[in-house]
Amino acid sequence: MNAIESLPFFGSELVITFAFFVALVLDFYVTEKKWIGWFCLLALVPAWFAASAPQPALKLFFGYFVLDPFTHFFKIVIYIAVGLTILISLVYNGIPEKQRGEFYALLLSLALLLTLMGAATNLLMIFIAIESVSLTSYLLVGFQKFDKRSSEASLKYVLFGAVSTALMLFGMSLLFGTTGTIELTGIGAAARTAGPGTWSMLVIGMLFLLVGIGFKIAVVPFHFWAPDVYQGAPTPVTAFLTVAPKALGFAVLARVLFLAFPQLAGNWSALLTSLAILTMTLGNVVAISQYDIKRLLAYSSIAQAGYILVGAATASTLGLQAILVYAVAYLFTNLGAFFTVLAIERNLGVNDLGAYRGLSERSPFLALSLTLFLLSLAGIPPLAGFIGKVYIFAAAVEANEIGLVVAIALNSAAAAYYYFKVVKAMYLTPARSSEVLENPVPVKIALGTALLGTLAIGLYPSYLIRLVEQTLATFPVF
Repeated sequence: MNAIESLPFFGSELVITFAFFVALVLDFYVTEKKWIGWFCLLALVPAWFAASAPQPALKLFFGYFVLDPFTHFFKIVIYIAVGLTILISLVYNGIPEKQRGEFYALLLSLALLLTLMGAATNLLMIFIAIESVSLTSYLLVGFQKFDKRSSEASLKYVLFGAVSTALMLFGMSLLFGTTGTIELTGIGAAARTAGPGTWSMLVIGMLFLLVGIGFKIAVVPFHFWAPDVYQGAPTPVTAFLTVAPKALGFAVLARVLFLAFPQLAGNWSALLTSLAILTMTLGNVVAISQYDIKRLLAYSSIAQAGYILVGAATASTLGLQAILVYAVAYLFTNLGAFFTVLAIERNLGVNDLGAYRGLSERSPFLALSLTLFLLSLAGIPPLAGFIGKVYIFAAAVEANEIGLVVAIALNSAAAAYYYFKVVKAMYLTPARSSEVLENPVPVKIALGTALLGTLAIGLYPSYLIRLVEQTLATFPVF
């Protein structure tokens, strides 16, 4: 389908593009920048309604993008993540008033860029989409130019990102030189008839490509940037980066592995199994010793990436379902946890664990919210995280990966220790002050939405499960 014919099916993307430019123009004229934030938030509503998931899949813009239920699923995930992040940013004090308009516009632009990332079906567009998301993320991480930690985090992010980009591009060039195509399905077709020499080049190209994707989802050993970046970035940006780009990274990973390398499943399944165990283990073990809450949740997010990676490692339909279920559960749970941290940070100005002592006395709502989010991350029923863990565990059992099953069980126990360390501080340790913490309306709405999603998925998972099954009904699984 050519560009003109594709435009009617690109409705939500066109709405966001138009809203982005309007937001930039408004930034010149509007004094109260929060209204630009409200405009960007409201722009996601028509974009949501304009989104569609046709059956069968449509190849748009000369086959560079595909519009299918898989794309549509992650598009909705993106809109929820961006909307909640913009909402909580309205009460964040760390962004100078003059720069707030640009901040909201950049967050809105990520809704478009991440959508393109999830819809890309060839190496060129995957590279352009990932790099566009990365460049925008670099800007957002370093947005607090007056803060040394933010500037340092942005620089580290850029340096690590540059290296991973070079390696990923090198892998893509090997795949193109070997197969003569940049289409994922074309690479898969070439792999089916590959000789021994071609086969080895495909494996090498695949490994280099996985380095770039591994950096985006922060799996070991490509995780070194994550703790410092998550700690130094503005808290709304940290919340967003731990969820949306990571979820879309797994979407790209699924398309690449299942479309381009089905013949190499034995190779990448064993590799991802090892990476999943290393990632969840390192993330949880290091998180135990953290006393800065943002850094603790940063290592927690690395461990969560290890759990999600289990779904890809099993190379099965159930594994793919586990990725999608866990992505949605993780969306509400992790956003909610970081939003609570932001609400406490804006009142107290610090993020060390000592600030959470006696929080239940100073703000019962924030203490209860953070407790539920941490219990969900630990996989305690009846919360969303439990449903995600059940699917991940079931996928590992179905694939007869005993090592993964044992690793998930042991790491879940280790994670519960440091999550309950925070709960203990909030409920069982005397407060340092009796001052009541303020909860503005945007904080209540954002946390209420995250809580609703966390509880609804845990108590009534059937709707999400049916949606995931419908999404993957046409996805090629060998």
